[in-house]
Amino acid sequence: MDHSMHMNHGMGHGDMDMGEGQCNMNMIFTWSSENLCIIFRQWRITGPLSFFFSLILIVLLTAGYEGIRNITRKYESAHTRRINAFVGRSSTGADDIADPSIANVTAEGLPINDDESSRLLVGRDNRAAVIRRGKIIMAALYAIQVFYSFFIMLLFMTYNGTIMIAVAVGAFVGYLAFADGAPATKSVACH
Repeated sequence: MDHSMHMNHGMGHGDMDMGEGQCNMNMIFTWSSENLCIIFRQWRITGPLSFFFSLILIVLLTAGYEGIRNITRKYESAHTRRINAFVGRSSTGADDIADPSIANVTAEGLPINDDESSRLLVGRDNRAAVIRRGKIIMAALYAIQVFYSFFIMLLFMTYNGTIMIAVAVGAFVGYLAFADGAPATKSVACH
């Protein structure tokens, strides 16, 4: 069987025709950056300088993932504090206080108006509205993390050893910059 007709279109089994040139689509580990496109056909390595700047960008992008995780951790903590600030009335009007004798007095022993104190702590929203808004924001932050982690996975799937190292360096830099003592157990997995 003659396979010469398959090679006449300027496209081998490991390449994808991109018009201006070809991008290698390696499915095996390599150290070569020749004809390498990173995620988009416009992000093409044309020489040592573009490869260097791409590696710097990959380190920054990967470090940014830990920044997003840090923002999420801080928001979750703040959201929990907002929820816990509802010591007065819940959204149904029932008291959420375990010991009402100490909750309705100031440090001087003067009575506190429940409506005024809870407004000072949590604003005008009721507990259910704060929980609902927090859940929506946390879901959005989670979606951003999932998208970001899949993007990093695509960087890794170039199968280029140097890019893989840049991803690891970015994770290292991101943890140093943003972790704030958080455990390092979460990986930059698909999500």
